Amino acid sequence: MSDTSRTPDTRTPAQIEADIKTRRATLADTLDEIGVRVHPKTIVGDAKAKVASNIDHTLGRAYVGVNRVVGDVKGQFVTEEGAPRLGRIVPVALVAVGLVGLLVVGTQRRKG
Repeated sequence: MSDTSRTPDTRTPAQIEADIKTRRATLADTLDEIGVRVHPKTIVGDAKAKVASNIDHTLGRAYVGVNRVVGDVKGQFVTEEGAPRLGRIVPVALVAVGLVGLLVVGTQRRKG
């Protein structure tokens, strides 16, 4: 089965040479680009950029999570108007002072 629908090449030898030069230049550019893409420095740079992007994404998600927790905790001790909720703050402060006192007494007993 031969392809009879092909038209004969009517280009002049000079046109064929010009086409060959153009294709060689295009091929050289393509090979240069491939060489840059597969160069170890390029691969390492791309890997570093990907890791940095993943870290930024993870840190962003962590920041949002921590910000949400801080907001929730703050909501437990401050009203929506910004006034402190003494009924919740005082017991927590007393427990904290008690724990610090126990740690101090325990430390003094070990030294003495």
